[in-house]
Amino acid sequence: MSAFEHRSQPEWVAMEEWISGTVVHPDPALDQAIRTAQDAGMPPIEVAPNSGKLLELLVRIRGARRVLEIGTLAGFSTLFMARALPEDGRLVTIEFKAEHAAVARKNLDDAGVGTRVDLRVGAALDVLPTLEGGEPFDLVFIDADKQNNSNYLDWAARLGRPGTVVVLDNTVWEGAPLHPEMDPVNAPAIRDSLELLGQDPRFDATVLQTVGSKGWDGFALAVLR
Repeated sequence: MSAFEHRSQPEWVAMEEWISGTVVHPDPALDQAIRTAQDAGMPPIEVAPNSGKLLELLVRIRGARRVLEIGTLAGFSTLFMARALPEDGRLVTIEFKAEHAAVARKNLDDAGVGTRVDLRVGAALDVLPTLEGGEPFDLVFIDADKQNNSNYLDWAARLGRPGTVVVLDNTVWEGAPLHPEMDPVNAPAIRDSLELLGQDPRFDATVLQTVGSKGWDGFALAVLR
């Protein structure tokens, strides 16, 4: 982990909290997932509720039946997306740390969506090849180690099909892609992944900037051609 620090502003946090309470309406299962992660000593790096809701809406808008998530953590974003799936839908999520996966499994089961989620433990670059040959994924969410972003994007293209939605989190990173010295560990990899999205003919993409409790950040949104 790098020592890079995200900087927030009180007005950003206040607006995010107002949006979450007024529009998103987080529920007890989501609140419990956050508490469970905190009790387990996990880092508070889950997506904000308004961002989680966006993932849920993207699953619904796409009409996705199969979703792939790279980076589970405590299952907060997983929970949002799993809720948007039809009864016969399936979400495959990959988590490197077994202790995080155990927390996520409990959160998903407690929220009533555990039967829709196939939680796999291990390094994503080891797990992803085992998914080849299966039914393509309709949406892929990437929120894992930034150094492998470009590899994960390649796998998203290989495991998807034309029309598959790809979301790559943490792509603005306080502006560090323009100033790699701010975070020599992650910034070059983030920049490389964005350049890949702009140059690889398999992707049609944009980047949206966000501000809030997670500081100044954003995500890339792409569709496979």
